Amino acid sequence: MKNASKRNANTVAASDYLLDACAILAFFDDEQGADIVSGLIDRAKHGEINLSMNAANLIEVYYDRIRVTGADDADDIIRKVYENSPITIIENLTPEIVREAARFKALGKMSFADTILVATACCIGATIVSCDHVELGPVEQQENIPFLWIRPKF
Repeated sequence: MKNASKRNANTVAASDYLLDACAILAFFDDEQGADIVSGLIDRAKHGEINLSMNAANLIEVYYDRIRVTGADDADDIIRKVYENSPITIIENLTPEIVREAARFKALGKMSFADTILVATACCIGATIVSCDHVELGPVEQQENIPFLWIRPKF
């Protein structure tokens, strides 16, 4: 497993992407936006970009799969993400991520996992890859965090 390095949150490179749970689920379920995620994965395999995901958001993927298709499928997805993909899993909540997550949680009705997602993006200087316009759209409007939306806003 690769280590995620901290970057200046004000210097967002077009080569650093952070996956939301809905993006990886779209990829595995071949839903709208799967082609965008697949393209990012291919680019990461070729070393063109850095692609990461916070473990907190991977937990969302895991419990969604348990609910929808069962524990065996959930285990299979987790194994594929950890063993067969270029996705760096960020497993540590640094003090900076903790502070930023708490700040976002205090600002409004954002899920705990999404506060971790947004805080991680701020701390590592990454573009968030998501389809969750409802929960994360206001963040895009209020904060200086870039987003790559894999689906259009409805």
